[in-house]
Amino acid sequence: MIRVLLVDDDPLVRSALALMLGGDSDLTVVGQASDGREAIAMVETERPDVVLMDIRMPHMNGLEATKVLHSQASPPRVIVLTTFDADDYVIGAIAAGADGFLLKDTPPAEIVEAVKKVSSGEPMLSPSAAGILIKQIRENRGDSRGADAARRLEILTERELEVAVAIGRGLSNADIATDLYMSVPTVKAHVSRLFDKLGATNRVQIAITVHDGGLI
Repeated sequence: MIRVLLVDDDPLVRSALALMLGGDSDLTVVGQASDGREAIAMVETERPDVVLMDIRMPHMNGLEATKVLHSQASPPRVIVLTTFDADDYVIGAIAAGADGFLLKDTPPAEIVEAVKKVSSGEPMLSPSAAGILIKQIRENRGDSRGADAARRLEILTERELEVAVAIGRGLSNADIATDLYMSVPTVKAHVSRLFDKLGATNRVQIAITVHDGGLI
C-alpha cells in the first residue's frame, strides 16, 4: 500500500481527496494536515510515502514545508497540488524538491496515477507546469546555468549520459532499460550515480540539467 498524507487548509478539499484516493486499493490516506507545520509533524509520526501538498496555507506554506521535508534523511515524495500554475510557483516547487506539480482541476484518475508514479520515483508535471519549465530552460540556456550544467555533465560516463538524456526525455526506468538494452536494476544503479554526480535529488532536476546543458 502507498501511504499518502493530504495537506491543504481547506477541509472540503482534503475530504474530496481522501474519498478519491481511498477508493483505490493500492492507496491509503494516513493523515490530513491543514498547514505546512502540521504536515512536517505528521510526516514524523505517520511516515507517508507521498505527500499531496497545497501551496497557499497559513503559518507555513507548501513550498517552505516541501523544502524542510526534502532536507530530511529519508524524505517522502511530494506532489504539489494547487489551483495556481504561476511561473514562480512551478519553479519554486521544483527548486524546493517537489517530485510533481499538478493543478487541482486535474481529473481524479490522473491524480491517482500521479501518486503511484511519483511513489515509484517518476516525476509528474501538469502540461502547464511542464510548459513553464521548458520556457525557463530555453531562456536560461545561454547564461551561466547552461555553462554550469555543461561542466557537470562532462564528468559523466557515456552510458550515464545516455541515461541522463533518457530521463530528460521523460522515460521511466523500464522504458530506459528497453531503449538502451539494459536491465532495470542496472538503470537504477546509473540513476543513483547520476544523483551523486550531478548533485540532484530527483529525476526532474536531472532533466533540467540535461536541458540546461543543451542536450535536448
